[in-house]
Amino acid sequence: MKTSLFCILLVISFSNLLGQESVQDSVTYLDEVILVDPVKNKAAKGITASNVIKGKIFQNQSPIDFAATINQIAGVHMFSGALNTNRITIRGVGARTPFGTDKIRLYYNDIPVTNGTGFSTIEAFDLENLNAIEIIKGPKSAAYGTNLGGAMLLRTTEVETTGTTVSNNFTAGSYGLIKNNLSLSHADEKLNFNMHYGHMSTDGYRENNSFDRDGLLLNLSRIINSKSTVSLLVNYIDYTAQIPSSLSQTAFDEDPTQAAFTWNASQGFEANKYTLVGLSHTYKFNEKFRNTTGLFYSYLDHYEPRPFNILDEYTNGYGFRSNFSGNFDLNGQEATYNFGGEFYRDEYKWQTFENLYRDNNGNGSLEGDQISNNKEYRRQFNGFGVITLPLSSRLKAQAGLNINKTHYDFRDLFTIGAGNKNAKRNFDLLILPSLSMEYGLGGGSRIYANVSRGFSNPSLEETLTPDGLINPEIEQETGTNYELGTKLFFWPKTNLWLDITFYRMDIKNLLVAQRVGEDQFIGKNAGKTRHQGIELQLDYRFNLGNNTTLSPSVGYTVNDHSFKEFVDGDDDFSGNPLTGVPKHRLHFSSRLEHKKKFYWTATYQYVDDIPLTDANSLSSDAYGIFSSQMGYNTSVSEKLSLGINIGVNNIFDTTYARSVLINAVGFGGNAPRYFYPGNDRNYYGGVQLAYRL
Repeated sequence: MKTSLFCILLVISFSNLLGQESVQDSVTYLDEVILVDPVKNKAAKGITASNVIKGKIFQNQSPIDFAATINQIAGVHMFSGALNTNRITIRGVGARTPFGTDKIRLYYNDIPVTNGTGFSTIEAFDLENLNAIEIIKGPKSAAYGTNLGGAMLLRTTEVETTGTTVSNNFTAGSYGLIKNNLSLSHADEKLNFNMHYGHMSTDGYRENNSFDRDGLLLNLSRIINSKSTVSLLVNYIDYTAQIPSSLSQTAFDEDPTQAAFTWNASQGFEANKYTLVGLSHTYKFNEKFRNTTGLFYSYLDHYEPRPFNILDEYTNGYGFRSNFSGNFDLNGQEATYNFGGEFYRDEYKWQTFENLYRDNNGNGSLEGDQISNNKEYRRQFNGFGVITLPLSSRLKAQAGLNINKTHYDFRDLFTIGAGNKNAKRNFDLLILPSLSMEYGLGGGSRIYANVSRGFSNPSLEETLTPDGLINPEIEQETGTNYELGTKLFFWPKTNLWLDITFYRMDIKNLLVAQRVGEDQFIGKNAGKTRHQGIELQLDYRFNLGNNTTLSPSVGYTVNDHSFKEFVDGDDDFSGNPLTGVPKHRLHFSSRLEHKKKFYWTATYQYVDDIPLTDANSLSSDAYGIFSSQMGYNTSVSEKLSLGINIGVNNIFDTTYARSVLINAVGFGGNAPRYFYPGNDRNYYGGVQLAYRL
């Protein structure tokens, strides 16, 4: 492991102007410092463990760095090749997905935003608009889809102080970064209103790497009467991002700022317009029973010129989610339950065209003749139920059940006659149980255990044969998760919170996406994997006196993931470490705060080497990255608050690959391109203003 001295910066910053929700009322002194929810959490509806990032933890990183924020959690790794090229893996699940995030269910204010094949796009959301990120690792939460990787719940900021506030956060930095977030919020006895407009632009670290985004978020909640509350969410994002793509080992060593040659020549990019609308109603039948039902609609218009073709696609999705929750007395103690279901249906239409960039006099991509025209209808239903029963004053049991039904309907609109490829795939009904036990040790500490079943759907590419037909033999991945953990809380003597988890998950019908062309992948079920490891999360708070605190946090992951059975043609990879997963990951952060005004944070992220091929013949280099930020905030007047901040990432200018592509294949005699270079040393600073009307 590389080690270095920390570099100290003196700067000024602004803390959260509207305040943050406490993780739990009984432990507010650790509010905005700890990364884990002490006893219960919103997602679990009982005792299932999750991890939460919230409050000032967001300040540890740049406001554009989703990956560094999420990578603070043990067991979770977000690869980020660019602002628009991200892949999130949890406990190694999703590591084999070539591009993007798969096998993890993503929710935005409890609205499912994962598409019909299980693909999620986290870059469609602005980090500055979030109040919390909750991560459920593994399939143990029946209420949120039981995907093998788990679920990620993004929650927007809510106004917690009565009155009206206008605030503006402005950030500038290296690579021509400009980011501005303007918000208007209001809260009274009946209405909670929050609206954000955000703009961001940057030239990027590499060639052909610019990013330009505008976004609008409206979050409104209205209390109708003592029983009814109506909420409205509108999120709109419009961004255009150039694509530098990955580099070969030689190109990466020579100059990591260069783009892949063909992507630079074609000036490849993607343009996205994304809209999400959700309307929900909460009805309180009585003190012990309520329901929340929401309707949602999403639309994505995506246009992407690539060297090998031009992709033009759109996705229309809609559905509902309904959740009933309540509690009842059992032997003088409270038992809780929730049940409901969610339905999602989308229509995905995509066309490809020739890219005539070679004939465009160096002006980049030029649309030529149409190559394909396809449409796919996807629908999925999840039904769930969870009940938590107190077996004694310290012992609780939680049983959960999720049922899933998935259907694909593929239409070839380009080929007519005998060559038509229309096909349907109706997957079997999956019944996925979960059982958890928790024993309270007192003072918020506990020991828990879980056994649960989960699944992952094949992606669109994985459902097709090399001829573009639906593959009737492809199966859903399924697995069983075993987990044992302890959450120890040592306050008031030491202000220490310790979370240790041991887990093992066996997955069968492993889905393998095999690249057979520059824009063609096929899938097959190639065997079994075993995911096992240890996760440690530690948070501590030192009271240094004079209203000064020091709060270090450590997240450490040991991954022992391997192919249990994996035969690919004539190659037997059984026993090899799982491709695309580092064995060790370490995140360390420390926050020094004085009188809740001045703060200084320092972070270190270590990632072990990563196997890049199933044969383990090539690996990326391990790396360690230091970053830091400081700040100060002050009240200019009774109504006006002001702050500035400054930070630096990759202090020691380490050259590293922030994302990798596994089992890369070279075409046209070119070397395989495995590496997405990380940014060099870069700086950012911001000014924040808030005025309470």
